[in-house]
Amino acid sequence: MVEDENPYRSPQAALSDPVTEDGELASREGRLGAAILDTIIALVITLPIMYFGGYFDQIETNSEAGQMFMPIGVLALWGAIGFALFVLIQAYPLHASGQTWGKRVCKIKIVRMNGAQPSLGHLLLRRYLPINVISIVPVLGNVFGIVDVLMIFRADRRCAHDWIADTRVVRAH
Repeated sequence: MVEDENPYRSPQAALSDPVTEDGELASREGRLGAAILDTIIALVITLPIMYFGGYFDQIETNSEAGQMFMPIGVLALWGAIGFALFVLIQAYPLHASGQTWGKRVCKIKIVRMNGAQPSLGHLLLRRYLPINVISIVPVLGNVFGIVDVLMIFRADRRCAHDWIADTRVVRAH
């Protein structure tokens, strides 16, 4: 029997990275590496501020009082502080090239769906702020965070924050 005539063989497909008109989509591994680097940078700066700002003391106080969640005002305050620190850390590379420091190291960048470099305002207000706001909501923030990250396994490799901001991540050359 000829191989082409076998109706029971598995489907055949070319396995290559998708290419868009403005470049090749960033690999999932590259995006993960950039996210890890950005997280390390943020933690080095943020953890001391949280420690000296009393964040961990508040957690301990709530725990001793039997409260599972922090008061929403405290969460909102620390969410705003976290977003402000993110802006201070990442605004320059985002404005200059559509990259965070981690994306720059991993040679990937954020572009609009039409291939243009997004403005700093677009990135901050549509890509990062909505995620930060949702993340401070108890339980919902955690569930959304997981769904956001898992969307990377779609064929177009766009997470929820990419959909919200009308962006995608491509390889930078």
